[in-house]
Amino acid sequence: MAKKAAQSEDTNYLLTEVRDTFGKGVARKIRAQNKIPAVIYGHGTEPKHVTLPGHETALILRKSNQVLELDIQGTIQLALVKDVQKDPVRQIIEHIDLIVVRKGEKVIVDIPVHVEGEPVAGTTINQDANTVSLEVEATHIPENVVVSVEGLKEGSQILAKDLTLPTGATLVTDEETLIVGITGEVEQDLGDEPETEEGAEGAEAAEGDDAAAEESE
Repeated sequence: MAKKAAQSEDTNYLLTEVRDTFGKGVARKIRAQNKIPAVIYGHGTEPKHVTLPGHETALILRKSNQVLELDIQGTIQLALVKDVQKDPVRQIIEHIDLIVVRKGEKVIVDIPVHVEGEPVAGTTINQDANTVSLEVEATHIPENVVVSVEGLKEGSQILAKDLTLPTGATLVTDEETLIVGITGEVEQDLGDEPETEEGAEGAEAAEGDDAAAEESE
């Protein structure tokens, strides 16, 4: 048991429970036990319904595009996290969809774009795309794609084709997709300054003097 615990710290190993009962009521009971209902499908296999340990699974899913090493009744199965359904208010994981993958197989996934560096002073970074689609090996999915804007001037643009991709990755997103643009800082137009009370009173007094002068004439 100590060996398995050590393995789970370094990998995405999860011990699963196979189930043959379904439905909302069953799912609620599973979640009440701090576990997560999931379904595994793909590669022409019949969908397999399993239960995952809640805490360990939630820790792994803090990062996107995770490949899980599932222990299903003693057999190890690799599966890519395809969809995570959460309660919109409490953000508790309610269900997970998993796709069967194999070592060496390539998959298409959306990878987060991480912007680093500072452009020229007086400019603003506008990130137009937060992710890019890449075809990568299922067991070597990068955590992110880094884009440097260090020293870029106003008007500079970084397109998808300009990205430095991880080794072995192929760009799926359209090459001309704008990822980041550098613009000048826009000065806020505050409009005409409002007339102060003192100024308004002075104007009214001047109008009154003019009227008095006309009457005296």
